[in-house]
Amino acid sequence: MSEEHPRLILHNFLSPEECKELEFIHKSCSTVGYRPNVFSTTLSHLIATNSPHLIIPFVSIRERLKEKMEETFGCEYELFIEFTGVISWCRGASIGWHSDDNRPYLKQRDFAAVCYLNSYEKDFKGGIFRFQSGEPSTVSPSAGDVIMYTADDRNIHSVDEVTDGERLTLALWFSRDSSHDEDSKLLSHLSQCAPHGFCLPLPASTNMLHLLGFDLHSLQGEEDHSMDASEQLMGSLQIAKGRKLLTRKFTNILHALQVVQFYHWKACELKTSNVENDTVEEVKAMSQPQLETINTLKSVFLPDEDLLTTIFGYSCSNEDRKDSTRLDGYIYCDYLLGRI
Repeated sequence: MSEEHPRLILHNFLSPEECKELEFIHKSCSTVGYRPNVFSTTLSHLIATNSPHLIIPFVSIRERLKEKMEETFGCEYELFIEFTGVISWCRGASIGWHSDDNRPYLKQRDFAAVCYLNSYEKDFKGGIFRFQSGEPSTVSPSAGDVIMYTADDRNIHSVDEVTDGERLTLALWFSRDSSHDEDSKLLSHLSQCAPHGFCLPLPASTNMLHLLGFDLHSLQGEEDHSMDASEQLMGSLQIAKGRKLLTRKFTNILHALQVVQFYHWKACELKTSNVENDTVEEVKAMSQPQLETINTLKSVFLPDEDLLTTIFGYSCSNEDRKDSTRLDGYIYCDYLLGRI
């Protein structure tokens, strides 16, 4: 590691399973990020969206990264984690030359770590990380790789425009200033959480389910037709495909999306899982009132499927959308989630 440009690249620091789990969380919970075509999932966002349990996979990763950072840069027991977030860069996203402390409100940042959750050329094109000077000058990563560097002008860097796919990273910044300790802020947020009153990221969650070929049936909307779509999605609902309705009830739109995402993540394993027949949730034909509530909720979907594919990294063929038998897989997912 050069003293003039202190940086370190570690290969396979994160396991494939850790990368996929963080990807699952991000796909389930992400919201619009800080730059065009960028989406993020921060730990404070997980708390605010009633998903504090999804912070758990981050805990050991953050501690391992902090220990390695302190060891590498000779600052044992000095650092506090200032920010943690999964950030996806979709087609068109880029950032020019900068240091990570280049704003007055960022001067507390001393070190940065960028963990890659997917691979260059395999999952995305473009998006190369470049250092302005020193070696290595470019980074073409694979899933599990980590870049660590100082946040000052010794490590000015940029990210080329992403030309295809989605570049997915876990980003952390570290500070010597304890007043910027993220953990104390997160604990404060957790202590203030009430059972109700959370603001769910409705557009992201709803559009993801729509892109995967599902419709939503609001149990609240069935009882009160005066409720608007966003209110309905905050309450109990069911998911449907074609003209069939899964009888399993979900707490809200985010809960439903997480279950669907979990199945996509674990699809290969689920195909070989042994599930007892009497544990499988039923699928039933929908009534006319149920179809009406589903049609009402469709008004909040984005109509641009190309945009959705760019944002969420999924595409469903027309045949997939027509094939209601694929709903069976999500029933298995419900069963498995019930065991956790």
